[in-house]
Amino acid sequence: MPDRGADRTRPLADRMRPRTLDEFVGQEHLVGPGKPLRTQIERDDMGSLIFWGPPGTGKTTLAKIMAGMTKADFIEFSAVLSGIKEIKQVMADAERARQYGTRTIVFIDEIHRFNKAQQDAFLPHVEKGNIRLIGATTENPSFEIISALLSRSRVYVLKPLTEEQIVTLLKRALADVERGLGTLKVKASDEALAKVAAYSSGDARSAYNVLEVAAGLARAQVEEKATAEITDEIVQDALQKRVLLYDKSGEEHYNLISALHKSVRNSDADASLYWLGRMLEAGEDPLYIARRVVRMAVEDIGLADPTALALCMAARDAVDFIGMPEGNLALAQAVVYLALAPKSNALYSAYSDVQQDVERTAAEPVPLHLRNAPTGLMKGLGYGEGYKYAHDLEGKVADMQCLPDNLRNRVYYHPTKEGQEKRIREQMDEIQRRRSASKKPGTESGED
Repeated sequence: MPDRGADRTRPLADRMRPRTLDEFVGQEHLVGPGKPLRTQIERDDMGSLIFWGPPGTGKTTLAKIMAGMTKADFIEFSAVLSGIKEIKQVMADAERARQYGTRTIVFIDEIHRFNKAQQDAFLPHVEKGNIRLIGATTENPSFEIISALLSRSRVYVLKPLTEEQIVTLLKRALADVERGLGTLKVKASDEALAKVAAYSSGDARSAYNVLEVAAGLARAQVEEKATAEITDEIVQDALQKRVLLYDKSGEEHYNLISALHKSVRNSDADASLYWLGRMLEAGEDPLYIARRVVRMAVEDIGLADPTALALCMAARDAVDFIGMPEGNLALAQAVVYLALAPKSNALYSAYSDVQQDVERTAAEPVPLHLRNAPTGLMKGLGYGEGYKYAHDLEGKVADMQCLPDNLRNRVYYHPTKEGQEKRIREQMDEIQRRRSASKKPGTESGED
């Protein structure tokens, strides 16, 4: 049987796919000697598995190695291309094969793209043991895979490859005459390979693709029998534009905005700028970021620096007005300002307490003295009676209850000693002093 690895029409990443665990690079926490997944494979004691990790970390490769080591039929599904009809046909074939003593591993790439009905179709066959299911996903399985299937599977988390591991793979590909680029007689310095590795974001497939292009560019610049070299310039040409690991609707989207928000909250301007750049350079909607930045201004700075909200709104308007990439700097300015501003969540906490009270306490009517009384009937019913007009008082503060009786004396807003809130705190203390000192009845008024 011909070695498929020697088929030069296939991409380098596919040709260089490891065939055994000894060739496999990375994921030592799973497949290193004595580690859980390796032990399961070597004992041929596998159930159904879910591999969760970024692209290019070896999910498909591990599944194929496992099928080979356990001498099972390997059937590969793509959740993008397959439907219920194809699933049922394969499940029927697997059930018949089991009757003849043949085991079947069904590998589903991007299993998170299967809907609930499609995932349900695998359940009875997993329970009967007709198949061993291996699902690969880049998304958090807790959110994307039905609980019934998840409870019958063991989840293994695959990590991005380190730069050193990717350099090892690239060197192997350059030297491999049978499956790699060895016949091209191309060499590369450790620095050039490290640059490819750094730009791959832990994705071996992406690194192989760049190397293959770079090797072709290097080979085209020299005579046929001469040795070509992949220089930094060639690597840059091959990269063109770095493709960052990012999915606007996936978990990484929320991870990055979370990192940005928490860096701002922790007053780390450098980290805030970095996470902002990661999102913008990966193609995130700048107006989405602007909205979240406005949220940071009111949640984490609040009245400690009221200017923060105005600056963030101006940044949003700048992004909308001048567009990108110029708008990047407006967002960068806002993010750095927020990171360095005094921090207070007093207003955020205050409103959270208000929400809880609105939800959990009786919605008592507005006190009569606070009600508007535009008609004689309403005045006759006592609307506005006892209202004290603050402007008629010397201290401009009346000793008058403004909350309903069930929340009398409830305090929501507790300003901190940070930034402007220190002055606000002093002002609130003064208002309380004036309220206590106010004993004169004010002028009643029917105005709001």
